[in-house]
Amino acid sequence: MSSDVRPRLKKKLAGCVRTGKITLSSGQETDFYFDGRLVSLDPEGSVLIAELLLAEIQELGISAIGGPTMAADPLTSSVGVLAYQRGVPLKLFYVRKQGKKHGMQRRVEGPPLPADSHVALVDDTLTTGGSLLSARDTLREEIGIEAKVAFVIVDREESGRERLESAGLEVHALFRKRDFLP
Repeated sequence: MSSDVRPRLKKKLAGCVRTGKITLSSGQETDFYFDGRLVSLDPEGSVLIAELLLAEIQELGISAIGGPTMAADPLTSSVGVLAYQRGVPLKLFYVRKQGKKHGMQRRVEGPPLPADSHVALVDDTLTTGGSLLSARDTLREEIGIEAKVAFVIVDREESGRERLESAGLEVHALFRKRDFLP
């Protein structure tokens, strides 16, 4: 991996930060908003994110990644493509908020995960950790697999890390809110 990946990604991410009063999906108001999809759905941004995540995934011996759909979808896919290109075995999955009303009605989508999978969850932003905890609970309930690691692009440093860690998830953030403040 090239040494300029992290600085290039940080520069792209800085363009996705908004300040001023904004209401989050949790209902909380914030003065720091990060729109991760502006980078995760950008071809260059997607590759830069995948480079950094795949390096950490390999270091930790992760065998499967996925997370709450929609935010995790481009992250999961870009890391999966890069892993395939590099010959790194990696299973992928998505976690729906609700099961479909047709077909198999699953909330966890993707190829079956072996029972001994070392699973990591991914999301673009960490605020309260609610969506990652929900995804973890769905994995446990629907397919009997326990995620132990969570990767996020930006930790907004608003108690999500502490909440996830107290629930038994090891948190890895590529960047933190403080990385984008003067």
